[in-house]
Amino acid sequence: MKRQEHPIAFRALSAFCALLLAATLTACDASGRLSFDGLWPGVTSGYVSPYDWDNLAQENGRFVYHEGGKQVSRTGIDVSSHQGAINWRSVAADGIDFAFIRLGYRGSSEGQVYLDQYFEDNYRGATEAGLPIGVYFFSQAINEAEAHEEAEFVLAALAGRALAYPVAYDFEPTGDGSGRANHLPRHQLTSDALAFCETIEAGGHRAMIYGNAGDISRYYLEVLKGRAIWFAEYDASYPSGQFDFSIWQYSNSGQVAGINTAVDMNIELDSH
Repeated sequence: MKRQEHPIAFRALSAFCALLLAATLTACDASGRLSFDGLWPGVTSGYVSPYDWDNLAQENGRFVYHEGGKQVSRTGIDVSSHQGAINWRSVAADGIDFAFIRLGYRGSSEGQVYLDQYFEDNYRGATEAGLPIGVYFFSQAINEAEAHEEAEFVLAALAGRALAYPVAYDFEPTGDGSGRANHLPRHQLTSDALAFCETIEAGGHRAMIYGNAGDISRYYLEVLKGRAIWFAEYDASYPSGQFDFSIWQYSNSGQVAGINTAVDMNIELDSH
């Protein structure tokens, strides 16, 4: 995803470093309310994916997944103000099946919460074009109260409008290392994600977690209780995440009719 202040090179490096760190670190919640010890299944050697990646192929530069000779995957994009104005009818006509729209974000330095300036246009345009949508929020919450505030902001902006896809919690470190939430411990990051998801779910929507391998390694996934994961990994022939996920964001350089910039490409896999 293209957002404020995180170059892809940094994300790749941070993903590698976080994976190494995740293999050796353990932590727990000193309050005793949650138990965090030894909970990330992504670093275990016994993980078996529910998908057979031999069934994954590229058609016209986009990934598709087949079972029994039938395509069972869907192609999606995610967008924000970085894409500018979008012709959503052209997007839908170009084989796009769903879209995630950035609803808002918290500033990584001052901590102010903002609505994405194109959210309303994108929600209306995608809906009128018949595309099922979800939304995401770029979090920089440093505690549960701020994560709750972000989720309440999302619910207020949606104002009761329905979503076909979940609300995604997107926490990422900033590329220059100065982000207010860059160095939070894993138990705090997990507690923040849980607070966001529970608030969203109490508001009547499904919640999911977005991130690359490094981002996901910073959570205690069992504490997040099986909530869906949207996994980001670019320039790979198949996803290498050692945890279950339902959507794979495989490129940030896609080309789609109706969008004048590069755009993130996603494949949704049938649940197993």
